[in-house]
Amino acid sequence: MGEPLNTVTTLPTARQPGCPFDPPAGLIDAHRHGPISRYRFPDGHQGWLVTGYDLVRSVLTDSRFSSRRELMLHHPLIDYSGVEVTEAPPGEFLLMDEPRHGRYRKPLVGKFTARRMRLLTERVEQVTADHLDAMEKSGPPSDLVPAFARPIPAIMICELLGVPYQDRGSFQEQVESFMSGETSDEDLMAAYTATQHYLADLVAAKRANPTDDVLSDLTDTDLTDEELKGIALLLLAAGFDTTANMLALGTFALLRNPTQLAALRANPDLTDGAVEELLRYLTVAKTFMRTALEDVELAGQTIKAGTAIILSYNTANRDPDRFPNPHALDIRRQDGRHLAFGHGIHQCLGQQLARVEMRVAFPALLTRFPTLRLAVPADEVALRPETADVYGVKNLPVTWDR
Repeated sequence: MGEPLNTVTTLPTARQPGCPFDPPAGLIDAHRHGPISRYRFPDGHQGWLVTGYDLVRSVLTDSRFSSRRELMLHHPLIDYSGVEVTEAPPGEFLLMDEPRHGRYRKPLVGKFTARRMRLLTERVEQVTADHLDAMEKSGPPSDLVPAFARPIPAIMICELLGVPYQDRGSFQEQVESFMSGETSDEDLMAAYTATQHYLADLVAAKRANPTDDVLSDLTDTDLTDEELKGIALLLLAAGFDTTANMLALGTFALLRNPTQLAALRANPDLTDGAVEELLRYLTVAKTFMRTALEDVELAGQTIKAGTAIILSYNTANRDPDRFPNPHALDIRRQDGRHLAFGHGIHQCLGQQLARVEMRVAFPALLTRFPTLRLAVPADEVALRPETADVYGVKNLPVTWDR
């Protein structure tokens, strides 16, 4: 097979100055050379970087590529030489293949249907209104991240898991500590361990006294307490951090695109399309990995068994062969079949809940504060580091006319 046109030796992380919403410039440049590149991992292992939409999508539906954690012996940014990698803990099915994956996912599918999530709309509306009321009462300026973007998905995922009201503040702080990508390794592990202990206690409480929540429903299955704890941790990670960053970064993107913002304010019927376009345009969950279980031909290249590949979701969602004028935010874009929620058997289980939250929260915010604008210059908005699993803003100072 012919050699690919490009070799990437370090995963690009630097975004272009003034372009906080575009993928790192080096990734865009890699894609210009073709949808697949050789990649040299920090430990020296030779792998592959896939940047094209069609190729990423095909890998996500190909059972010859594994999601198993114990096969992820390499990290895109960290040298893991000498580190023992074990299989995923019980319940954390994102890092498993069939049949283990199906054992954990199947009992959850009926809990996250589009219909069931739509039934939560009224509750999302109330939670959103409560936080907008608080913002309005305190007056401008406000940091939209703690005032709006974090609490809405945090409350909803806590209610789905049945976290008692009095525990939610401390619980949310613990979760943010190990998801921010900015804490020390020691603090991260302390927060992660504390969260695991809390979830173990929560599972035991639900088994003893079930309430009206997903975790209680699952205690009526053959899943063990350890498995339920793993599922709860995965749902927490997937249902909180991604949506929180979409709400904050999505608002930032709209404020930086006044024509699109004005169109959305003028026509609420564009909300669904705007949410899908923001998901494509921002792709806050940036990259995932797979490992070839056997030799696989991909785009004319032979991916050897045991070789790791990086799937770049953000360049796939900016692929000009799939999306015309891909670097433009266009809330009227007709084709919203993006990969922001993944694809195939690992497609995000909570995507319908995330959609409900965004479809409610964005128009509610823009309607309540028609003069909403940044309170600082755009280049002073602090962004999360690219080392964080989920991209976003650390804070988003906004103001409005009283």
